[in-house]
Amino acid sequence: MILIGLMSGTSLDGISAAMVRFAQDGERVTAELLAYDVLSYTPEQRDLLGRALLGGTPESYCRVNFDLGEWLAAAAQRVIAQAGIARADIAAIASHGQTIWHVPEHSTWQTGESSVIAERTGIAVISDFRVRDMAAGGQGAPLVPIADRLLFADPTHFRALQNIGGIGNVTLVPPGGEARSVRAFDTGPGVVIIDGIVRLLDPSKRYDEDGQLARAGTAIASVVEAALQHPYFSAPPPKSTGRELFTPAYVESFIAQCRRDRPDATDADLVATAVEFTAATIADSFTRFVPEPVADVVVSGGGAKNPALVDAIARHLAPRRVVRFDDVFFDGEAKEAVAFALMGYLHLTGQPGNVPSATGARGGRILGKLTPV
Repeated sequence: MILIGLMSGTSLDGISAAMVRFAQDGERVTAELLAYDVLSYTPEQRDLLGRALLGGTPESYCRVNFDLGEWLAAAAQRVIAQAGIARADIAAIASHGQTIWHVPEHSTWQTGESSVIAERTGIAVISDFRVRDMAAGGQGAPLVPIADRLLFADPTHFRALQNIGGIGNVTLVPPGGEARSVRAFDTGPGVVIIDGIVRLLDPSKRYDEDGQLARAGTAIASVVEAALQHPYFSAPPPKSTGRELFTPAYVESFIAQCRRDRPDATDADLVATAVEFTAATIADSFTRFVPEPVADVVVSGGGAKNPALVDAIARHLAPRRVVRFDDVFFDGEAKEAVAFALMGYLHLTGQPGNVPSATGARGGRILGKLTPV
């Protein structure tokens, strides 16, 4: 069965599209990545989504829902062309869309009209994956642990899979992916603060390419220590967070604190401090909530492309081995799109797509809503 997974993350870089072939033998599911593409947002599209995350009118939310549906459809069409697979052979498109707001233990909202995607592509669409888990008492996040358990477990030892998108999240997977022992939660910021600082300092830049700014600066330890005192980091799992906590205002206050604590701080120092804080939040999560003997930590997402951040994480998590997802499986930036393709596959085959031990739901649930062609 072939599905397309679509993902627009909290970093607002663009839409990841993965075409995946799934097979199943008993409980064992395998996934073959047939094609992967990223449709980058234009500055205007990124600004439109960014404004929606900060608040809008009923008209603006209505418009962004349909506009994003068009962009998601375009991303799907691009990956179809890249793979050379006939549309009739594609079972469905699984679209996460874009999270507009997420209130743990209450409600969640992902936008990107599924009917538009179905009309433009002629393929059935499965969307709105988080709401069923929340209706069942879960946090609706993180959802990627189902892929971590079924596709990326190590057969002999505990493995941690640390995603570093806009927000960071970790999944602890026991040997062989035994379901009852899987745990996962959001560790805090991924690249949201780092990228936010870079874009404020230089609007022409989207991120700190190759970690060059961070490597040229010196982190301000007092800022890192103060920021770690936020109640989110000490709250026990299951827990999830997002841009509703790490807002542009949060980024501005982070910069202001850096300048108060070090009046002569350079731009590079600000970025280095954000990198150190992000790595420290991940390490703090492991110290507090990961008693398992984790042998390796597999990092993925946009943040895994930043060598300064990966080095900082490795330093904080030593002696655990930190490796990039790319070096173990496939392009790590495709991972979340593959995960939602998997959730679409599980929907079509009548299997739960959540991991209750990660989200806190009352049990396994079939996730998503189907928009047929």
